Amino acid sequence: MEIGILSTSGGKQLATLTVDPNSTLKELKTQIHRLKSHLYPDRQEFRQEPRGKGLDESKTVAALGLKNHSKLYLKDLGPQVAWKTVFLTEYAGPLFVYAWIYQRPWLFYGEGAANQPMSQVAHIAAYCWVIHYTKRILETLFVHRFSHATMPVRNLFRNCAYYWIFAAYVAYHVNHPLYTAPCQMQSYIALGFWTICELGNFSIHWALRNLRPPGSKERRIPRPTKDPLTLMFNLVSCPNYTYEVGGWVAFTIMTQCLPAGLFAFAGFYQMAVWAIGKHRAYKKDFKDYPRGRKAIIPFVF
Repeated sequence: MEIGILSTSGGKQLATLTVDPNSTLKELKTQIHRLKSHLYPDRQEFRQEPRGKGLDESKTVAALGLKNHSKLYLKDLGPQVAWKTVFLTEYAGPLFVYAWIYQRPWLFYGEGAANQPMSQVAHIAAYCWVIHYTKRILETLFVHRFSHATMPVRNLFRNCAYYWIFAAYVAYHVNHPLYTAPCQMQSYIALGFWTICELGNFSIHWALRNLRPPGSKERRIPRPTKDPLTLMFNLVSCPNYTYEVGGWVAFTIMTQCLPAGLFAFAGFYQMAVWAIGKHRAYKKDFKDYPRGRKAIIPFVF
C-alpha cells in the first residue's frame, strides 16, 4: 500500500512511501531518512493532522487506520541534540561558574577581594551548590533513563543561558565581600532541610529509574518503595520536583539571598507547569490512578 507524506507547513508533498500495514512509524521514518538525508529519524514527527498531536513511532500503519493512498503529515523538528548532552552541558556550567566566583576573582570584585574574610554560610552555600550539580551530573550519567532520545538544539542555548546566568547572579551576591549572612541557627536548620530534600530527590529519581525497563518507553504508576523518602508518591505525582523546589527554598533561607529566592521561584514555576502536565497525563492514561494525589504541592495542587 502507498502512503503520502505531506509537510505540516503548507501541505507540500514530501514523499510517497510503499509500506506494509504492519510497518511501524519508526520504519517509515527510516524510509524518509533514505530519501531525505537531512531528516534523520529523531528530527521527524508524524501527525494525522497538520496541527494534530505527534504520533507514537511504535504505532503501526494498520493501528492508525491508514489505508492505501492515505496521508500522514510530517513535522521537521529541526536539528536535534541528545538529552544527555543537554543535561551535562546545563549542569556543568553552573557548577564551574559558581566555583569560579566563589574564589572572588578580580573580574567581579576587584583586586584584593579574595583576601577578605568570608562568612561560614558562604562556604556552606558553595559546598551545597557544588554537591547539588555534581549529583545532577552523576544522575544524568548513571541514573536517568530518557523516554526521548533528543531535543531541539535551540533549547540547549536557552537552557544553558537560564542555568549559567542564574548561577553567576546567585554566586556574585552570596560570595560578595559585603554579603551579610543570617544567624547560624537559621542556616543550620535550612541546611538540614536541604540535605533531606537532596536525598529525597535522589530517592525519587532512583525509584523512577527502576520503574521503566532499560530501552523501553513503558509507563507505569509510580508508587513508594521501601525507601521512606519515596512516601511522597502518596501525596504528589512528581515528588522529584517537590524535593527539588524544597531544596532551593532551603538554600534561599540558608543564605537569606534574594537572587537565590528568584532562582527558586523561577524553578518552581517551570516545574509546576511540568508537574501539572504529567499529572494530567497520568490520570488520562491510568484509570486506577490514585485520586488523592496532587501534582507538586501536597494537598494544594
